[in-house]
Amino acid sequence: MKKGVVPRVYSRLGPGLITGAADDDPSGIATYSQAGAQFGFSLAWTLFLTAPLMIGIQMLSARIGWVTGEGLAANIRKMCPRWLAVFLIALLVVANTINIAADIGAMGEALRILVGGKLAVYVIGFGALSIATQVFFSYERIVRILKWLTLGLFAYVAVVLSVSVPWRLAISQSFLPWEYFPAHGSLSTYAAMVVAVLGTTISPYLFFWQAALEVEDSNRRPGAAELKANPDYAAEHLSRIKVDTVVGMVFSNLIALCIVIATAVTLNQQGITDIQTSSQAAQALRPVAGEFAFLLFALGIIGTGLLAVPVLAGSAAYAISELVGWKAGLSSGFREARGFYLIIAVATGIGTLMSVFDFDPIKALVWSAVVNGVISVPIMAVMMMIGQSTKIMGQSTITLRLKLLGWAATGVMGASVVFMFVTIGQ
Repeated sequence: MKKGVVPRVYSRLGPGLITGAADDDPSGIATYSQAGAQFGFSLAWTLFLTAPLMIGIQMLSARIGWVTGEGLAANIRKMCPRWLAVFLIALLVVANTINIAADIGAMGEALRILVGGKLAVYVIGFGALSIATQVFFSYERIVRILKWLTLGLFAYVAVVLSVSVPWRLAISQSFLPWEYFPAHGSLSTYAAMVVAVLGTTISPYLFFWQAALEVEDSNRRPGAAELKANPDYAAEHLSRIKVDTVVGMVFSNLIALCIVIATAVTLNQQGITDIQTSSQAAQALRPVAGEFAFLLFALGIIGTGLLAVPVLAGSAAYAISELVGWKAGLSSGFREARGFYLIIAVATGIGTLMSVFDFDPIKALVWSAVVNGVISVPIMAVMMMIGQSTKIMGQSTITLRLKLLGWAATGVMGASVVFMFVTIGQ
């Protein structure tokens, strides 16, 4: 019996879908919730803008990984002075660790508000689970689990369907934001939130993760290195990368849009404008939107956290390992890639301890997104140079369309960062 269309398409999805879904982690949910609560629908336009740009830059990441057979950090090391490569990877690791702390803390808090109990126990449990799955599970099982966890994000679609959305107002605010945002905050606050949304949507850790997974997938296919020279084989796999990435990034931006809409409807219109964490957003929904919306939102936080923490820790491990020349990969056992797995354990462990010892992620959440937005600009510029380099990419340099999308994404991120700094204090 032939597979149906949906199972057949789903079987072709992998790195792109997982990467897109991991973008909507609890810290991202907090940023989108703050955007919707504070500014209503007037930041929804950013997610329409980021969708094609995100597709372009993630397709570039995947292409670099598949064509070169090396991760992004290894290619950055070839293109940049070592000090610059070290500096960029260091910032990535710091931002990832803060995000891990925030995500594990949010997962623990979400479970606590659902069933009661001690937060520290849940935080340690989620941290240990995240480390154990990556160290002891096979690559195939990890990918399978992560793919199924992406379905948890549909909880946020269900939240939107469970509330009454004033679509005319939503569309008006989305396309005419300047008529609304001054009433909700200063220009500098709005600019910082724009950068935060862009930074949490187009995040550097996603670049490193998708490139690394493409390397993993390629290494698991017998004779893949030789077959890459075959035009038909290359065309088939680049087409698969395109479908996978488009589906993953559209899915990611759709979920983010649902979170902004849900919090704009339920919180902003009720005068609740100060939401700093995803768990706080879930609790605020309860009296406004009811138990069902609250339950869906809280369960979504746990599901996305279980998906995102391995991606955050894994992308940091790939980046550091590639930079220093260690063997890296979830396909390798612990004995083969001890340094790689130790980085995963240390990054997740530090993030867990930060949550256990009452690390306050409230301001760090949005500002880590801002940091991601700032450091993404030089990383994206270097990626574009890699993608156009025949020395690195051979005959598989990026197409004109991908070149335009990639530079557009880089330009938008750069312009938003400049706008944020120019408007500080206004």
